[in-house]
Amino acid sequence: MMTALQTIYWVAAFITLAEALNKLERTDPCAAGLTWNQRLVDGLKAIAWLLLACGAAWALISPLLVPLGVPSGAAELLAHYEPSVGEVCWSAGFAVLIVRTRVKEG
Repeated sequence: MMTALQTIYWVAAFITLAEALNKLERTDPCAAGLTWNQRLVDGLKAIAWLLLACGAAWALISPLLVPLGVPSGAAELLAHYEPSVGEVCWSAGFAVLIVRTRVKEG
């Protein structure tokens, strides 16, 4: 059974993954006609959203490692199942900013 912190962390990771994949799809640092500065900015944006997508995906999959058959010793090395309050606040805050932006855009 998931604790409240794990549930908040998982929901925040889901929101972040969805937004990161959406934003990552819209970045194109290799587009024709970009200046060097625009290409750099778009490339950094793509890297940031890729890292957020990887982190969020890992947060979503880590509680499923043992049920999926990963030995518990290896699963413990790969992920921790109890996120800290700081991790939950950080990820939930980011997810709230994403939702706020979506609500603001209409």
